[in-house]
Amino acid sequence: MTNTFFKKYNSLWQDIFNRRMLICVFTGFTSGLPSYFLMNLIPIWLRSEHIDLKTIGLFSMVGLPFTWKFLWSPLLDIVRIPWLGRRRGWMFITQIALLFTLLSYINLNPQTDMGVIIIASCLVAFFAASQDIVLDAFRREILPDKELGLGNAVHVNAYRIASLVPGTLSLILANVYPWSTVFFVTALFMLPGLFMTLFLAQEPKLPNIAPKTFEEIFTEPFNEFFNRKGMKEALLVLTFIFLYKLGDSMATALASAFYLDMGFTKKNIGLIAKNAGLWASIISGILGGIWMIKLGINRALWLFGIVQVVSILGFVWLASEGPFQVIGLYQRIALAGVIGFEAVGVGLGTVAFVAYMARETNPAFTATQLALFTSLAAVPRTFMNAGAGYLIELMGYVNFFWLCFFLAFPGMLLLFKVAPWSKNHAAK
Repeated sequence: MTNTFFKKYNSLWQDIFNRRMLICVFTGFTSGLPSYFLMNLIPIWLRSEHIDLKTIGLFSMVGLPFTWKFLWSPLLDIVRIPWLGRRRGWMFITQIALLFTLLSYINLNPQTDMGVIIIASCLVAFFAASQDIVLDAFRREILPDKELGLGNAVHVNAYRIASLVPGTLSLILANVYPWSTVFFVTALFMLPGLFMTLFLAQEPKLPNIAPKTFEEIFTEPFNEFFNRKGMKEALLVLTFIFLYKLGDSMATALASAFYLDMGFTKKNIGLIAKNAGLWASIISGILGGIWMIKLGINRALWLFGIVQVVSILGFVWLASEGPFQVIGLYQRIALAGVIGFEAVGVGLGTVAFVAYMARETNPAFTATQLALFTSLAAVPRTFMNAGAGYLIELMGYVNFFWLCFFLAFPGMLLLFKVAPWSKNHAAK
């Protein structure tokens, strides 16, 4: 009995602490930094410079590359860079491009350079989306099936840890230093990803099964998916991917601006909201990833998804209580509690969701098929969130968050078809 216990304990310990999990920390951080730069730092920067909510809401349209990245993903699947290898070569190129594009914000002013800011943000989104294509494929190829849930949990939580830079450190710096200094410091945090690419990562060894013709490069990955799943089931899977995180994605679309409108300062947001959400998501995400080893992906989608939906009600309550004229201890605790609960729900839901998408790919076309899935998942954040500012001004924050709550249900209902509880596919 004792020997059996220690064998299971050692096996679990080896699953958690190994080189692959360390790499997942770096992939998550370097993927999250440019995304949170666009989602968190830029909206607060624009709002603090007196740009209206409608413009800030429409600004999310710069995220279109995250929606359409599957269009050029086959090239990243097929074209091999002469140095570092197929995956690491593209990782290096996109990370260098992101470093210099983030530095380009140093001398920009929202009142006079909005056109340049839009162009720079579109470039950040394009290079970030391209980096995600390669990082997602690289992570899927180095993780054995049994580590798929935990590896993606580590990646997702490292992704969220990256929010500490544009969502906390940068906001604190903005209270003391000019925005040019803030953007310089923020951009330097792309360097850990370059370190991982050059010194830590090892190129996955896969059989050479690339299509031979130019047409096949773009069609074969999609044909394989529809042939393997069947047209009806494939469409259900794609619809589910589109809908599963629709509600919580819309609820957090203008979260930073929402906190400001509730009366919280940038310092409040940096020290309370971001930290409360971050640590709650890290703890729940890691525990959720470990739990998924035994629980399985299907059941995790159900259980974690329920928490994800219910957490939206915290925003409804906070909006009904505010805006606050005075920010005291009660208001700070309320903000920390609401954001912490939301982070637990979103953190758990994202861990299961990312593992599900990875499971649905064929190793022969990892980059392209994962790009298709993650592009669909990004549609709500890009298109629907672009109208969030209009909806908030029309409906008010309370009714808007109620709408987000009810929009979360269609994705949950599709679980009966795409991930039935009785057909539980545990992480092998």
